[in-house]
Amino acid sequence: MHKPLTKEEKSWIIYDIGNSAFVLIIVTTIMPIFFKDVVATNLTGAQSTAYWGYANSIASLILAILAPILGTLGDFRGNKKKLLFGLLAAGWVVTALLTQIGPGDWLIALVLYICARLSWAGGNVLYDSLLVDVAAKERMDRVSALGFAWGYIGSVVPLLMVVGLILSGMDMAKGTLPVSETQWSFLIVAVWWLVFSIPLLRNVPQRYFLPKPSQPLLAAFRQLAETFKKLRQHRAAFTFLLAYFFYIDGVDTIITMAAVYGRDLEFSPTTLIIVILFIQIVAFPFALWVSRLADRIDSRKLILLGISIYTVITFIAFLLPDLPEQIKIITFWLMAFLVAMAMGGIQALSRSYFGKLIPPENSGEFFGLYNVVGRFAAILGPFLIGVIGTITGHSKWGVLSLVVLFIIGAILLMRVQPERN
Repeated sequence: MHKPLTKEEKSWIIYDIGNSAFVLIIVTTIMPIFFKDVVATNLTGAQSTAYWGYANSIASLILAILAPILGTLGDFRGNKKKLLFGLLAAGWVVTALLTQIGPGDWLIALVLYICARLSWAGGNVLYDSLLVDVAAKERMDRVSALGFAWGYIGSVVPLLMVVGLILSGMDMAKGTLPVSETQWSFLIVAVWWLVFSIPLLRNVPQRYFLPKPSQPLLAAFRQLAETFKKLRQHRAAFTFLLAYFFYIDGVDTIITMAAVYGRDLEFSPTTLIIVILFIQIVAFPFALWVSRLADRIDSRKLILLGISIYTVITFIAFLLPDLPEQIKIITFWLMAFLVAMAMGGIQALSRSYFGKLIPPENSGEFFGLYNVVGRFAAILGPFLIGVIGTITGHSKWGVLSLVVLFIIGAILLMRVQPERN
């Protein structure tokens, strides 16, 4: 029988409801479709897909450079919450500024999107590292999975608000997103994200920290060098990060490129929104289920299962363009169901599994490296889809390359010593 969640654990979990709204609406659904259908109409379909992939790669590259310094600075006494608030405030403002983009503003839109994504992802470096401050090792799997679970179902609420707003102004004959109503949807995301950040900022303390030096930035670079030395001593954590680099690249690429790939396959914006809404709702019980399974089954085995499911998803996505129309629709829904099954578990258990492999007082710097690996990984997948899609004239060949990433990730993960529950 699980002990009730503490106030700190609940506050940490609640933030995922606001955080996930940004991912769902800005990264995964409305913003990519709005970019394809409205903002980048002066570009070809392959060009707009490639540019969206490049924007995601650029944001990931910048964060990969900054994340370890950010995480290390956060480990010093009193810094983690201050840095987190600064990044979140920047994210709220830039997300609200997306209301100003319109037809033809593809370059401005991409710059604002990169800034918003950097603020969100930078905040996640510090948010993830707070997991060790709120949960004991034996509760990390459950708390991490509950964060993703409630994030999935909670972010459905703003998505429904946004979809209702968009449908109220949508010309069904054209099938493209209305400009004004979609712009207002970005403001809804900013406000939602802000509101659900308040419990985290108020109630979650930085329990583990290092003494604050007189020159924090210089000390951060020195501490980062020490972290790389420590990482070699923590062999399991190092091997895990190598595995994570490859398999999370495929996962993140599927999340960020799904909507634009769907538009290339000529699925309507309405269909794509409904499918992603379905994924969020179905992912909720599966994420809860994974949090219970992790009490009885080694987390590493569950992550490997998730990698296997994503490998199947990648093959299906590659085959989709060549299927007959009716079969294509059925197969697309099957793929959506598989994504809903796997995405919560593989993300939540990766975060908590790594948290159990590292020293808690250095959680910020180690999770900085964790996010660096994730961001560097997120550069490769979208870039491959963009480049290969431009060369071949179709994105499906870039999608196929993700299979290799999943296979390498699985092989490396099997070399990590399994935890003993």
